[in-house]
Amino acid sequence: HHKAAGLAQTFQILDTQDQLSAIKRLCKQHNVDDERFPPKQLQYFIAGCKEEGLRPRDVQGQDPDTRKKVEIYQLYEDQCQREGVVDFGELMLRSYELLRDNDPIRAHYQRRFAHILVDEFQDTNRLQYLWLKQLAGDEVNGRFEAHGSVIAVGDDDQSIYAFRGARVGNMQDFVREFDVQQQIKLEQNYRSYSNILDSANHLISHNTRRLGKNLRTTQGAGEPVRVYEAASDFAEAQWMVDEIKQLVKNDGFERKEIAVLYRSNAQSRVIETALFNAAVPYRVYGGLRFFERAEIKHALAYLRLLENPHDDTSFTRVVNFPPRGIGARSIEVLQDAARASGCSLHDAVSSVPGKAGANLGAFVAMVDVLREQTQGLNLRRIIEQMLEASGLIEHFRTEKEGQDRIENLEELVNAAESFVTQEGFGRDAVALPLDEHGSPLTQSPASQGLDPNAPMAPSAVPGILDADTGETLSPLAAFLTHAALEAGDNQAQAGQDAVQLMTVHASKGLEFDAVFIGGIEEGLFPHENALSDQGGLEEERRLMYVAITRARKRLYLSHSQTRMLHGQTRYNLKSRFFDELPESALKWITPKQQGFGSFAPNMGAVSAYPSSARGQFGFKSEAFASPPVPVQKAPPAHGLRVGLAVFHNKFGEGKVLALEGTGDDARAQVSFPRHGTKWLALSVAKLTVVE
Repeated sequence: HHKAAGLAQTFQILDTQDQLSAIKRLCKQHNVDDERFPPKQLQYFIAGCKEEGLRPRDVQGQDPDTRKKVEIYQLYEDQCQREGVVDFGELMLRSYELLRDNDPIRAHYQRRFAHILVDEFQDTNRLQYLWLKQLAGDEVNGRFEAHGSVIAVGDDDQSIYAFRGARVGNMQDFVREFDVQQQIKLEQNYRSYSNILDSANHLISHNTRRLGKNLRTTQGAGEPVRVYEAASDFAEAQWMVDEIKQLVKNDGFERKEIAVLYRSNAQSRVIETALFNAAVPYRVYGGLRFFERAEIKHALAYLRLLENPHDDTSFTRVVNFPPRGIGARSIEVLQDAARASGCSLHDAVSSVPGKAGANLGAFVAMVDVLREQTQGLNLRRIIEQMLEASGLIEHFRTEKEGQDRIENLEELVNAAESFVTQEGFGRDAVALPLDEHGSPLTQSPASQGLDPNAPMAPSAVPGILDADTGETLSPLAAFLTHAALEAGDNQAQAGQDAVQLMTVHASKGLEFDAVFIGGIEEGLFPHENALSDQGGLEEERRLMYVAITRARKRLYLSHSQTRMLHGQTRYNLKSRFFDELPESALKWITPKQQGFGSFAPNMGAVSAYPSSARGQFGFKSEAFASPPVPVQKAPPAHGLRVGLAVFHNKFGEGKVLALEGTGDDARAQVSFPRHGTKWLALSVAKLTVVE
């Protein structure tokens, strides 16, 4: 019916990338400000309008930005019609309009499809519902009358894709408008024990926009749902690992039948680290491990360029990301120039002429200025400034589902903050390397005519040890090494018995013998973007319902009093969802209202303990308290003192400038005439006193 739909017989279909290219071309032709109106945002706007069944003339909105978007939408439609192309949304919209406006065609298909079955009905958008109505019946005197039979199968309690256009209200509209005479509620559950189902039923009953059902089983109560409150996200992850090991060792669970679910992708990093450190095999289902995600690799590439501007691999990765008008041909010219001169891509930029050279020069200048601006800053501040200056955050803000990527980048800040603390740097340790005089080192050893394999001089702060020399790396260099190791091939192989990690969205349709759901805190689950919106809050509750009903035998719920967010420690309220679960089905492994308490409407945090009983994490027990024991300070075991001459097997003779720490943590700052000033761990570096 291409003619009736207003299309040429040879019309072509644009995929998502082709559509974006067409919008970019349109914006360039009409001088659209792509910073104010990013092409990806325009793409999502147009797709959203079509999913609602709206042509440009139908879109409501009087503000200047909306009017401009509608104007671009119209220009895009004209361009597509002229070129004989349609995108996916257009196919659906024209199909709907064809049925709506062409009586003979609608009647033909209504006769042809006397019986209609729609599966996963809870995931339909508005346009799909309108299309179904056209196919299934007609409006008669303002009232819809269906022809034949229509069967819709779905679970409105599992409608969790509003961000993709799904409309949970379609099911209630279907019951009302199709005058449904028989609703068959599939409430018998053959998967889970009743404690798990009771928890799901009680939780979802707090939603008002639902048809309503109550899951039941004949399998018995089973184990209670275990609830755990951790002091921190690290403690929460460690508890999960300990419980998983017990399930496997003592209860005979297979690791592949154990899943760890989380609301946000960014939460996986801490859990991955705990599993990896405990040598527990795991796989990230439907996604990548934290340090393997594209946005994290981009950010690490920028950091490597700050540490070493002559890292050609990192240079190539981000020179045109976010896009800055540097194409593949320009990069080839640059690579040819670098090979001819025997230098790095960074140093060869000045030899590239024309516009390509100007764009490349602007990129190099940005990185070099950023390196200078971040000298003397700690690792967290360096990453924060890099994310801003590089444009990564701003770039992902223009993507429809870019929030996950932004949260992952923010989690990278948390990873750095945790790393410097765990490795003993101290939060304020200067992260970029300094030379032997304490001045910023802005060039790599190779650029100074030195051995290119030699390490950069570290800052005069505690660091990661070189196993051979006892020398410490700068915090930034050490963190990049850590990230590279974490991104290695540590994930379990296909078919291996491994714990499954995934977001709650990715878990839909799956089931496991044991399920852990972490981070159940206000602002995280439910997500902070939904707290002020009733519809959004109900979607979050449906998401929690989906998570709970993935469990067959064991269910573990947890939250932490503190969590690293945006590079800072946040003190959290446990989620309101805990108050919506039945007490009879729960087993509190830790005191129910310990620490910073729980969500209470209009009351904030509520603690079950007086302030005198709270410690660093909001709770302390006298059982853990002990009187201070006087300690007599002993002379240092290493026998060194400031000013003493010492000898190192690699660096030669030097002079002790400073000492700190005791026992295995003892370190010495030593000035070597030929190698500069270095911090050495005395448990590794074998220094001898020069008499």
